[in-house]
Amino acid sequence: TDLSAAQIHQIGLAEVARIRAEMDEVIAQSGFDGSFEDFTEFLRTDPQFYTNSEEGLLKEAAFVAKKIDYLMPEFFGTLPRLSYGVVPVPDEIAPNYTTASYNPAPIGGIRGGAYWVNTFALDQRPLYELPALTAHEAVPGHHHQNAIAREIEGLPAFRKQLYFSAMGEGWGLYSEKLGIEMGIYNNAYEHFGRLSYEMWRACRLVIDTGIHSQGWSRQQALDYLSSNTSLSTANVRAEVDRYISWPAQALSYKLGEMKIIELRQRAEQALGNRFDIREFHDVLLGQGALPLDLLEGVIDHYIETNI
Repeated sequence: TDLSAAQIHQIGLAEVARIRAEMDEVIAQSGFDGSFEDFTEFLRTDPQFYTNSEEGLLKEAAFVAKKIDYLMPEFFGTLPRLSYGVVPVPDEIAPNYTTASYNPAPIGGIRGGAYWVNTFALDQRPLYELPALTAHEAVPGHHHQNAIAREIEGLPAFRKQLYFSAMGEGWGLYSEKLGIEMGIYNNAYEHFGRLSYEMWRACRLVIDTGIHSQGWSRQQALDYLSSNTSLSTANVRAEVDRYISWPAQALSYKLGEMKIIELRQRAEQALGNRFDIREFHDVLLGQGALPLDLLEGVIDHYIETNI
């Protein structure tokens, strides 16, 4: 991006304000009587939102994944042959690992992809976050994106393994929002979970630039993330330490998502009733991983040839 740190910081603040307004609406719809802070504390501590076994968490994650699998043909014309499984994060790394991740299949191997779910500290793994988490890491997020790239005929082998964080993580966050259209969020808590994840990524724009260009302290970053999301204490600490040690990477999620949304809106406006969501998604992912400027060129060409 050619945006300055100050510009990104301001974009982040604007997104935080927008998402916070949506979160307040969801709280009101849930019927909860209390403040934003009361609601997030309720989500962090009420036993109804947590499972008491590793098997229970993995089972819930697999259920959500299969539900989304069933919906994929409505939104994608091309579906990959490569499968994926839901597996726990290895015990030796789980205590300091993020909530979940996607582990791609090896090129030419017989193993499918793996949606890793962290089963350590189950009281920090709320069930209401699973729909957004699964949409991001598995389908239609990273597994679908990665598997499609692996199966593109004629794409050089190095391109099949190439990864650009802005497109990759932007697609993951876009996939969470696409879940609204897919109907994967069943109640106010799951909608709030998605918004909390979006808020989390918007906060990254503020915190990353705050730390690396405006002199923010670690505690200032912890307080900002904790006060604006329902993320658990363990997740908040892990995330802030990540931003400190990996400057700018966390910016890619929200900036990439915003570009993908912009490109979709551009295609919708240009093509009108000829816009096909399945075709748009296939074109977007059909060249493998790309920098955002090249991705924009792909969509502009698609529009020009279909207008």
